[in-house]
Amino acid sequence: MEQQTLGTIILLGGFLLLMFLRVPIAFALGMSSLATIVYLDIPTVVLVHRMINSLNSFTFLAVPCFILAGHLMGEGGISDRLIRFADVLVGRVRGGLAQANIASSSMFGSISGSAVADVASIGSVLIKSMSQRGYRPGYSVSVTISSSIQSILIPPSQNMIYFSLAAGGISVESLFLAGYFPALLLGGSLMVLCWILAIKQGHPKGERYTIKESVKIGLDAGIGLFTVVIIVGGILLGMFTATESAAVASIYALLITVFIYRTMTLCKFVSILNMSVKTLAMVIAILMTSSAFAFLLGVLNVPSALADLILSLSGNVIIALLAINLLMLILGMLMDVGILVLLLTPILLPIAVKLGLDPIHFGMIMMVNLGIGLCTPPSGSSLLLGCAIGKVSMGTTLKEMVPFYIVMLIVLMLVTFVPSISLYLPNLSSNQL
Repeated sequence: MEQQTLGTIILLGGFLLLMFLRVPIAFALGMSSLATIVYLDIPTVVLVHRMINSLNSFTFLAVPCFILAGHLMGEGGISDRLIRFADVLVGRVRGGLAQANIASSSMFGSISGSAVADVASIGSVLIKSMSQRGYRPGYSVSVTISSSIQSILIPPSQNMIYFSLAAGGISVESLFLAGYFPALLLGGSLMVLCWILAIKQGHPKGERYTIKESVKIGLDAGIGLFTVVIIVGGILLGMFTATESAAVASIYALLITVFIYRTMTLCKFVSILNMSVKTLAMVIAILMTSSAFAFLLGVLNVPSALADLILSLSGNVIIALLAINLLMLILGMLMDVGILVLLLTPILLPIAVKLGLDPIHFGMIMMVNLGIGLCTPPSGSSLLLGCAIGKVSMGTTLKEMVPFYIVMLIVLMLVTFVPSISLYLPNLSSNQL
């Protein structure tokens, strides 16, 4: 057996075996990489250098700052204000609370950058409220978890930063801009679906607010939403980079939760720092070991071999893209988004480029795919969390999820086969510079 073939078996087989034995993902990546590099007789210092070098990036500095900003805004009471503001905007239509749920996810996602944080914050309030107003619990959970995918697509999506790092430094600013139209397409499609279901199932309208109440609620929520202006506006105006915007957003989040909302206490702040450090430690461990794993995949020519295999099965680009989408959808059901972004990008991005896709466009395809995975069994974290918050079984929720899955898959196909949805804003921005 050739050395390359056996090395590939050791790397991929060892990783899958360790995962089956429930070894933590970072250790599984590191141990399989170490075993492979020993077999290939490559100096271990090369592996160490690759792991250290993966953190030697200005882009990576945005990760801890966005993690901290997300926790500050999530724990600082912003979600309650966004929910009331969304209810003011869309709550009066039929099924208005479901519409407010989707709109809240759009706004909260532009602050937290995390789908699971979205479900935890928005869901803890709205799933119960929707059930109390006559919505079926499974439907309430379905609306919450499907709309949370927007958080992966809207800046400051942490997973876009991971994609940039794994892809070798693709512009984070361009990725941030590319996510807006896919997110709006998804949110708008879910709103249309909820409106149709509301008419068919007789869902209630929301409460009516006076003009004075609406203005007050809007101003209160606007203070938190100004974080979006800081992140995106600052980048577009050239005031700072995406990494610098993360630091500014963290400071702003701390100031408004302490001095304006007055929801931040010293005890809560210490707890937030503790959560942020734990999250960051996990991210660093996975990023370092996945970098070593990706390096060995390149040494063993796995991406090139997989690309040739996919193209040999069919010379049709459409079928090849459908096969890649299917692969990501299946893997998204089994593993977390961040891990898959770091693992799959070095493998699938070269194939996508070979098929003629822009790397930024492929990044959006990956985000939508893996976002859907968060809502699917057996390991979808948003699905599991939503069911726990709503105190409803997964089986009950999955019955309600069927039309939502259909809409999400339609959006995925549109994002896949209509590149301008993802590339219009990045191209517009680059033309203006």
